[in-house]
Amino acid sequence: MVNLITEHTLLMFTVKAFGALFPIANPIGAVAFFYSLTAEDSPKFRLIQARKTALNVTAVLIISFLVGKFILSFLGISLGVLRIAGGLIVAHTAWEMVTAHPRLTKQEHQEAIDKEDVSFTPMAIPMISGPGAIGVVIGLSTQTHHWIEQLGCITGILLLGLLVYLFLVLGEPLIEKFGATGMGAFNRILGFLILAIAVQLISEGVLELLK
Repeated sequence: MVNLITEHTLLMFTVKAFGALFPIANPIGAVAFFYSLTAEDSPKFRLIQARKTALNVTAVLIISFLVGKFILSFLGISLGVLRIAGGLIVAHTAWEMVTAHPRLTKQEHQEAIDKEDVSFTPMAIPMISGPGAIGVVIGLSTQTHHWIEQLGCITGILLLGLLVYLFLVLGEPLIEKFGATGMGAFNRILGFLILAIAVQLISEGVLELLK
């Protein structure tokens, strides 16, 4: 019976972490950007960059998850305030997706093109594990009170990292199939769903402060 409860808790928090992170991290939307940055690189080097990007995304999110609760405690930030702040960041990301606004400025994009290693910046930060995703994992860290819950969240982050790697490695046929129009439409739909998540976070934060 105890084992069943433990397995259920592990699965629940794994799904919760992965489900919260996937639309915000949006690894599918990062595929086109990744291939534009590595267009002149060899397939072998592109594979290395994909692996390093996935590892960097995983590392950033796991570290943020592990230290997030302590940072909030040290700064005296309440859970309600965090949810509102996270909701605003997520809403900003969603609005950029809905309006087809690029996540990077023209200057940042140009600097990224000139860089040899794009795995940490701009791919991991801010493209995939940006402020929105970091805010989500910090919020998750405040909801975990047992090691099995923490393990579930970390497992969800690891699954996201694996999916990032798979999309970056296998994403070129996806781009060719959907084209710029199809990818743009997908990003707008995903942005709308993320905007709904942002509204939910903000409303939960307000309710938390009113208690």
